[in-house]
Amino acid sequence: MQWSDVRIAFIIIPTKGRTHRRRRDRTSAKAMTTSIDAAAADEDPRRISHHALSVDDSLIRLEARRHEGLSAAEVQARLAVHGRNALPPPPRSGPLLRFLLQFHNVLIHVLLVAGAITLLLGHLVDAGVIFGVVVINAFIGFLQEGKAERALDAIRDMLSPRAQVLRDGHRQEIDAEELVPGDIVFLASGDKVPADLRLIEVRSLRIEEAVLTGESLAVTKATAAVEAGAALGDRRSMAYSGTLVAYGQGVGVVVATGTRTEIGRISTMLGAVRTLSTPLLRQMEGFSRVLTWIILGVAAAAFVFGIALRGYGAAEMFLAAVGLAVAAIPEGLPAIITITLAIGVQRMARRRAIIRRLPAVEALGSVTVICSDKTGTLTRNEMAVQRVLTGDGRIDVSGAGYAPHGGFERGGRDLEPAEAPLLTDIGRVALLCNDAELRLDDGEWRVLGDPTEGALLTLALKAGVDPKLCREEWPRDDVIPFESEHRFMATLHHDHAGRARVFVKGAPERVLALCVDAGALDGGARPLDVGAWERAMAEAAGEGMRLLALAVRSAGGPLAALSFDDIERGGFTLLAVLGISDPPRAEAVQAVANCLAAGIRVKMITGDHAATAQAIGEQLGLARDVQTITGAEIEAMDDARLAEVVCDTEIFARASPEHKLRLVEALQARGEVVAMTGDGVNDAPALKRADVGVAMGHKGTEAAKEAAEMVLADDNFASVAAAVEEGRIVYDNLKKTAAYILPTNIGQAGIVFFAVLFGVTMPITPPQILWVNMITAVTLALALAFEDGEHDLMRRPPRDPGEPLLTRFLLWRIVFVGLLLVAGGMGAFLWEQAHGASVAAARTAAVNAVLAGEVFYLFNMRSFTASVLNRDGFCGNRYVLGAIALLVLCQILFTHLPAMQRLFGTEALDPAAWLRILAFGVAVLLIVEAEKALLRVRARLAGRGDH
Repeated sequence: MQWSDVRIAFIIIPTKGRTHRRRRDRTSAKAMTTSIDAAAADEDPRRISHHALSVDDSLIRLEARRHEGLSAAEVQARLAVHGRNALPPPPRSGPLLRFLLQFHNVLIHVLLVAGAITLLLGHLVDAGVIFGVVVINAFIGFLQEGKAERALDAIRDMLSPRAQVLRDGHRQEIDAEELVPGDIVFLASGDKVPADLRLIEVRSLRIEEAVLTGESLAVTKATAAVEAGAALGDRRSMAYSGTLVAYGQGVGVVVATGTRTEIGRISTMLGAVRTLSTPLLRQMEGFSRVLTWIILGVAAAAFVFGIALRGYGAAEMFLAAVGLAVAAIPEGLPAIITITLAIGVQRMARRRAIIRRLPAVEALGSVTVICSDKTGTLTRNEMAVQRVLTGDGRIDVSGAGYAPHGGFERGGRDLEPAEAPLLTDIGRVALLCNDAELRLDDGEWRVLGDPTEGALLTLALKAGVDPKLCREEWPRDDVIPFESEHRFMATLHHDHAGRARVFVKGAPERVLALCVDAGALDGGARPLDVGAWERAMAEAAGEGMRLLALAVRSAGGPLAALSFDDIERGGFTLLAVLGISDPPRAEAVQAVANCLAAGIRVKMITGDHAATAQAIGEQLGLARDVQTITGAEIEAMDDARLAEVVCDTEIFARASPEHKLRLVEALQARGEVVAMTGDGVNDAPALKRADVGVAMGHKGTEAAKEAAEMVLADDNFASVAAAVEEGRIVYDNLKKTAAYILPTNIGQAGIVFFAVLFGVTMPITPPQILWVNMITAVTLALALAFEDGEHDLMRRPPRDPGEPLLTRFLLWRIVFVGLLLVAGGMGAFLWEQAHGASVAAARTAAVNAVLAGEVFYLFNMRSFTASVLNRDGFCGNRYVLGAIALLVLCQILFTHLPAMQRLFGTEALDPAAWLRILAFGVAVLLIVEAEKALLRVRARLAGRGDH
């Protein structure tokens, strides 16, 4: 009120091959919404700014009659022209096409080829594993695709199902879908507005519009026209579909239905918004394409080389080339990436962040800018009295939200209500001149009624006023409800001795004119210093607070009823002017500081007033003495100009859904990875467009939740910062996993390549290659997904969104270790053959040597550059030790179990061979640690210690 003016669903591969092109194809929000409005205008030439017209002009334009309504024949004719008052479902692909599109991706093609080659080799089990991964991946993607348009369904569900309407001279209740422009609709407290209405009559009407505007307070409505260019939140003469009547009654004429309403326009915009692929998915798509050509090129070169220079037969070289390709394909990498992301989801869930789309886990670690809605995100969306202005000075009130926890402070010291009887008087007026109700439901304080009146009830409880006892001592006998014309509410009360008191609350300038003196903290009265009060009120208003004055007058004797004349004769004592706002969450202040320390910029984008946004922004530490840009200014900028100013501005006020969408696009156009938080339907298009959309799970609308990739279970901005930290951990672990798995493929492919090059017997067979790839992925590599974050994680700047998953440093490490594994595998094979071992035994030694190198390299990869030659390096991750134990068991069975020997062509090894294999593994550990030491020395000499 304004008295003053997991489920988790995921595919690691993009669900459609078009995702990589979406960034190039995106349409600007401004151009898109312009085309939407143009289309609407083409459909209905009479679409005009009704908020700027008088009541009579609106009725004439719409050919509506206030006291008769439309006739049945007129309704049918208008239904034929305008259609039903509903949002149409979006066009969707059929189930078969949606399923087939899951396979339209390069890495999926690589896996299918790998599976086909494995099947041709007769290795049915491994082929089944590969095809199983692909089919499960596609099935999950198919299910996710079926739910991708839930945001539109959620918006459609916001429309009111029934409406009270005047037709043929009679008031009747109808299905809201049957409303047409020109219908006369009645509104009452608790109703959901069924269509966009031009208000023609109001009585104390206040409407909660936070879902559309982000404004915390219910908006007091009036019938007077406003400026044609007024922002949505300033159109007091309008009531919009999907908003909620908080108080009072009203009558309006329907000016727009269905897709032509404000909520319909947002629905159309949401359907047109193109979502972007996450950085990881874009990197994986590019990596897969490059890897495919490299594998095919190397295999083809080996095939030609073997036939032309070594004299091998075509069939023999084909099998060798197939073996090389199988060795080079990282079959387990997609599964490991999926599992790593899933583990990140579980960790985030423990920190109150629920991930709806798995790739968002990694994208969070890439975020460079967080755009946050104010109401309900950075603040609680619960009004609270933060300041009490009295004749004796300012009193600060602690505590946030509707919970009556907190107290009073004056001059740096606590002030108990017992020390200041005035606080009890203030609490009594706040409680009794009030129509709201405060309840404790399931441990949470909730307000039934106007949010501002709820804040007054909380203040009364903090002042020690017992609601039940107070109402019994001073029962209400009469009331003058709040009206925008007189801007106050008054109530009449008698105690049991017959003494009468009149309580008034309202706009400060209005109440101040009725007062002759002011209350003192000790319960007495003092002269009314109007200048001092105005200065204190100006200071509070400048800090974004809404002001509300409380006054009292003793009637002297019994008074039967209240009249306006009773109030206008004045004689009141001004008790206080209350400063009310939706304050920032205490934890959000710290979370903003943490984000800024991590190099992540935080921008507030709200539909609220500029002064309120600026005040909250300063309390959050976002900006001081920096100009706030409003929606009107955004509207006047083209996309190029907006892209220039968006990075230098932290606070945007009076922003509409189109403005929020344009701001997100402007940041993305500058190469930023954007997370957007919000809770209203007005946030849904920007949430969908952002790289990571973050919705509030507790008080957020279903439309916002369905458009977002992540939902905060506690509606706490601090959980966003925690999720970013977890996202960075996940990305680090993904890099460690990739840098761990790929040397195995290089090692095995190198062994096959050198065997062809030097004309020696193949040291490792395709089935053995697949065994090494899968056993490494499902045991050793998986352990890295459980690594904790490194100590400097949140002190690093955000990574460059264009940085590849495999940097030059990681590529060097992969090739370096891959060549070590080539040397170990080839060395073991040639050593065993030179000392009389059979080919099967020599191959068994080669396989185990490669895996021994991988076991010790696992310790190396617990940190990219830090030494692991310490207790924490070897024992800090229990999953590493468990994975090694499992692999050792598997290799013993692989080497010595007869069934495995027949399946993979292995033989038992003697103890001396095992010792040589162990020595090679230790050598890999020490060599890589030496390389890390050299890198650390080089970094120190270069004056940097980054990764």
